[in-house]
Amino acid sequence: MNRIPHDTYGEPNPLRVLTLDDLRLRTSEKWRAYPADVLPLWVAEMDVPIAEPVVRAVTDALAIGDTGYASGTAYAEALAAFAERRWGWDGLAVERTALVPDVMLGVVEMLKLVTGPGDPVVVSPPVYPPFYDFVTHMDRKVLEAPLGPDHRLDLATLEEVFESAVAHGGRAAYLLCSPQNPTGTVHTESELTAVAALADRYGVRVVADEIHAPLVAAGARFVPYLSVPGGERGLSLMSASKGWNLPGVKAAVAVAGPAAAADLARLPGEVADGASHLGVIAHTAALREGVPWLDALLAGLDANRRLLSGLLAEHLPAVSHRPGEATYLAWLDCRALGLGDDPAQVLLDRGRVALSSGLPFGTGGAGHARLNLATSPDILTEAVRRMRTATA
Repeated sequence: MNRIPHDTYGEPNPLRVLTLDDLRLRTSEKWRAYPADVLPLWVAEMDVPIAEPVVRAVTDALAIGDTGYASGTAYAEALAAFAERRWGWDGLAVERTALVPDVMLGVVEMLKLVTGPGDPVVVSPPVYPPFYDFVTHMDRKVLEAPLGPDHRLDLATLEEVFESAVAHGGRAAYLLCSPQNPTGTVHTESELTAVAALADRYGVRVVADEIHAPLVAAGARFVPYLSVPGGERGLSLMSASKGWNLPGVKAAVAVAGPAAAADLARLPGEVADGASHLGVIAHTAALREGVPWLDALLAGLDANRRLLSGLLAEHLPAVSHRPGEATYLAWLDCRALGLGDDPAQVLLDRGRVALSSGLPFGTGGAGHARLNLATSPDILTEAVRRMRTATA
């Protein structure tokens, strides 16, 4: 049975805790890539304090010198318990999991298991830019099956591309982003079931990046790809890093469907050695004890989505924005502003606010920008004010 989402248990909204001065003490990429006069709302880091159970777990590990190599199945066990409690999915079998250094390196390793050099990997843009970078760097060929105008999977297009991908008799994979970054689309059970049926029909293997799964808005429902009929041959990558803002303590879990267990068993043992032991400790604590903090965050993100929609309607009505059902990212259609293919660059130059350029997200990205709304309402308000000034 699913837990009721966004029950904050009296936890404070993490997005209202830190000031801009507090945040500028940070030395991570978000706060060091641009000069101090720029408001950074680009890379996927949240402006929140870390959940206390995570801080306590890592601090306790440091206090006893527990800084060796990752070991055991505690992370996978915590993820399985979270999946059953949160999504009503009891099919995450710990014996069909493996530690990987992070989600994207896990994606690479999963694709190596089911494709070879030169084989095609299908993606559905606009989508997370490293999908292109990592796939091409591992000597695979990217094929695009773009989302539809409604930001949902276009199954007819997907079938055409699957058919093309296997037309020459080789292997092919579909790298699924679920929930979708940058649009925030939560793929439905029927859509994912249709994907699985197409994958089975054409012999395409599905690798699902489900890193944003904990970050689903009120009223939406995340469905694990491996849980749908036909998903048994799939491989998934999951992590607590996005939900609890832990990208700097790297660790993720690769999960195989029942019919993909033999594939995962071929994963080289040294891959797990790349996972951070402190990362495993942090992610395990988040999944086990950090759910009240997560729910407070989700409530804050819901409020920020409403705030952003209101601010854009008032100050930048020409910007088209469909609030996402998941993630803390907003996909902004700025084409009506007349700022060219890369409005993020203009907003940076004129308004000193940093968004992610839409161009690297593939087809459908021109004229768009991605905004990270996981910040305080004050910073979000100031960012839209700057954007309005930049377009005046």
